[in-house]
Amino acid sequence: MTTPDVTIVTGAAGWLGTGLVHALVESPRWQRSGTILGVVRPGEDVSHLPDAVQIVRADVTDPQQVRDAFAGHQAASDGSVDVIHTAGVIHPTRGVAEFDEVNHLGTRNVLAAARSIGARRVVHVSSNSPFGTNGARNDVFRNDEPYHPYLGYGRSKKDAELAVLRAVDEGLDAVIVRPPWFYGPHQPARQTTFFTMVRSGRFPILGDGGQRRSMTYIDNLVQGILLAELTPTEPGCAWWIADAEPYTVREIVDTVGRALVAEGFEVKANRFRLPEFAGTVAEKIDTVLQARGRYHQQFHVLGEMNKTIAVDISAARRDLGYEPEFELFEGMRRSIRWCVEQGIEL
Repeated sequence: MTTPDVTIVTGAAGWLGTGLVHALVESPRWQRSGTILGVVRPGEDVSHLPDAVQIVRADVTDPQQVRDAFAGHQAASDGSVDVIHTAGVIHPTRGVAEFDEVNHLGTRNVLAAARSIGARRVVHVSSNSPFGTNGARNDVFRNDEPYHPYLGYGRSKKDAELAVLRAVDEGLDAVIVRPPWFYGPHQPARQTTFFTMVRSGRFPILGDGGQRRSMTYIDNLVQGILLAELTPTEPGCAWWIADAEPYTVREIVDTVGRALVAEGFEVKANRFRLPEFAGTVAEKIDTVLQARGRYHQQFHVLGEMNKTIAVDISAARRDLGYEPEFELFEGMRRSIRWCVEQGIEL
């Protein structure tokens, strides 16, 4: 696999972007000798990023700022530039309009800037949300699923994918990776809250907890992204990137509890049960709020908790040689260990 002379990572200071640039600088498998350019928002903290990453400030919603950030990295006959687009918003702070501004229009700005510098390949990080939720617990999303976006986030990520495919039709070499819920070091506060709720026995399980969820440890996701970048394939391909198998919600909660115990924490038995229809009620409230331009994170998260979101990674295994290295217990132990090392209270 030939690595580029310049790797541009948007959203480099975010959860995924941070893990990605650390791998590009430090991992024996993925380390790069060329330039790593981290695109981060104006004013965003970058103290946690490796010194080897060159920082450039740009808001992806501003096309001129993105063009300026990419300027000076024009691909020449003796060089190459790849773009990995991780920047996005999952839980907006300024209302539902932020989804489209960042996830859709921001992606269009990145694609245009990538074309302007003659990028060798663009990897766009998408989501499961453009495809909604599975119709049954034993169902999995495959690579030929029709779009059925889940609320505002799903619509924005669907529109971003369509923008990528249009850019491919116009000659850009771009591909898509689709991770579901991911976890691991460099996590935001919401993931720490998840640990705290499990430790206190207060994580809400809806119904019997048999809903299945695909999850992705961040190192597995980084592997999938970089294989998608470096493996020669037709432009326009897309792959699910996840752990080897989906987990039930009950299994997730039990495994996190065991991981906390293994790392020396006391964990109370989780007896917090809600009827399955509580998720349906939360989803309806979420839908009404989003229709009015508002976003409430707790209603949104609870509204998904009675649903199955499971994916089939066989295409990534076949096309990219992707093989997830970590499963849930070890991945959660590493996540907890990282929190302890950072002095984060669980």
